[in-house]
Amino acid sequence: MAHYAKVSNGLVTQVIVAEAEFFDTFVDSSPGEWVQTSYNTFGGVHSEGNTPLRKNYAGIGFTYDSTRDAFIPPQPYPSWTLNEDTCQYDSPVPYPTDDKMYEWDESTTNWIEITGET
Repeated sequence: MAHYAKVSNGLVTQVIVAEAEFFDTFVDSSPGEWVQTSYNTFGGVHSEGNTPLRKNYAGIGFTYDSTRDAFIPPQPYPSWTLNEDTCQYDSPVPYPTDDKMYEWDESTTNWIEITGET
């Protein structure tokens, strides 16, 4: 099975799974183009060691950049920047590696520990 993303005006509007030989029977005639995507590709790496396809698995709301030939997720926060190698967004401060859970606080542009207290 192969995965395909419907791209209209640079944005992914739909993702489907179809057998390559039957793909033409599933596509619609609405404006846009169908671009193959790989469920096993994230950040330019294929999880099974194969050749990665278009940097990331497409999702609805992602951008397809034809120049980079890459699917790019929406920017999660204004302070995060696009990593040109992975086509993922990087936070200005790396996620802590102390096995605690954190959430991003855009007002301080830092990670805040989730403590379970409300």
